[in-house]
Amino acid sequence: MSVSTAASAQTVCAPLSVLGRDVTVPLVTGGEVTYAALDYAASAPALQRVWDDVAAYAPYYGSVHRGAGYLSQLSTDLFENARGTVAEFLDCRADDQLVFTRSTTDSLNLLARALPADCRVFVFETEHHASLLPWQDAHVSYLDAPRTPRQAVETLERALAERDPHGPALVCVTGASNVTGELWPVRELAAAAHAHGARIVLDAAQLAPHHPVSVRDLDVDWIAFSGHKLYAPFGAGVLAGRADWLREADPYLAGGGASRKVTRREDGGVDVEWHESAARHEAGSPNVIGAYAVASACKALTEAGFDTLVARERYLIGKVRAGLAEVPQVKVLSLFGDDADRVGVISFVVEGWNSSHFAAALSAEYGIGVRDGLFCAHPLVRTLLGSDPQTQGECGAPEAAPGEKSLNAIRVSFGAGTPDEHVERFVDAVKELVSAGAKWTYRTEDGRCVPAV
Repeated sequence: MSVSTAASAQTVCAPLSVLGRDVTVPLVTGGEVTYAALDYAASAPALQRVWDDVAAYAPYYGSVHRGAGYLSQLSTDLFENARGTVAEFLDCRADDQLVFTRSTTDSLNLLARALPADCRVFVFETEHHASLLPWQDAHVSYLDAPRTPRQAVETLERALAERDPHGPALVCVTGASNVTGELWPVRELAAAAHAHGARIVLDAAQLAPHHPVSVRDLDVDWIAFSGHKLYAPFGAGVLAGRADWLREADPYLAGGGASRKVTRREDGGVDVEWHESAARHEAGSPNVIGAYAVASACKALTEAGFDTLVARERYLIGKVRAGLAEVPQVKVLSLFGDDADRVGVISFVVEGWNSSHFAAALSAEYGIGVRDGLFCAHPLVRTLLGSDPQTQGECGAPEAAPGEKSLNAIRVSFGAGTPDEHVERFVDAVKELVSAGAKWTYRTEDGRCVPAV
């Protein structure tokens, strides 16, 4: 993007209004500052629009499905309309099913439970644990981290060519890395999967909040994402895609709502006829408010215009990367190199600093919230750091004192609600910490680096 385009993106597109934008936090050095929330990759703040929509609906809260009362019927319509809104946001096919879940993790575990017998699963070691781990009961092939998008496609093609072509197979891949922010060649990977008779599921947890996602255009069989990364509150997720495997699988949860008919047998047992619709995997009272919030977020992002949102985010990415490039002690982590297209997720390490210490100082001394650790993507982060990918570690910081070597990294992430001032303050804080050091003393407590009191 040219400088003029970047400046235009900055001027024309203001950040979307999010909750917490005016929250102030205390500094360990004294005083208060407006909090700079730069941990969007973990959970993005809820859009004010979403919160207002939920608040407007709250007085009309009622039971869903089968209720005869007005509020029950209203809530049922709202729930099912939310399903349609999200399906439209994802550009789903006419015969796709869309199941509301708790999160991306829940969605992918649901799909794992629906795999046909003897299904072979192919997943890169670069995946978030939510898409790396659910396949333990299947025949799993873990693929090495590629260093270019083309290598990713070639690695998958080789692995698929070596399998039994007659059995079912599934490829699981991320749309955007939760560690490096780099976009993956989803369309090409889908083509490779289908050419070898396999299906593909897209983990869009980091992609959907930043870029438009079309199930049809990408030609993926399923897509999963979380509401809390899409500017909605916690507690709702989505799995959308082909209906056949979901329809043929036993319900993810057995209970009311999933069953169409239950009868007693003469031997004292019960016979169950399960729904074939999405309700088959939505047993229990559904999270109506969560589904409505996700749909509201989908509407808000669509109305804001992804072209404008993407342009502004690229501008912010450029500011952060340019600022970090001015600090020789900072190493930005990347699989595909500097020219890769990416979303607003950047991980790095700082020479001479323990990552937990650096993140703690950013918070305590500058009011900046970032994340440190392995980001629930242990094999990938350890590969990027040049350590053994199989070395054990925790998602949080290890028991390392300030100044000691850390196998963890620091992640800064941002999106549609991030003001320019937040990323500018972050870059300035990095430069000041590296050049002048921390102003406060820190200690390790329960594996975390915290200010000493």
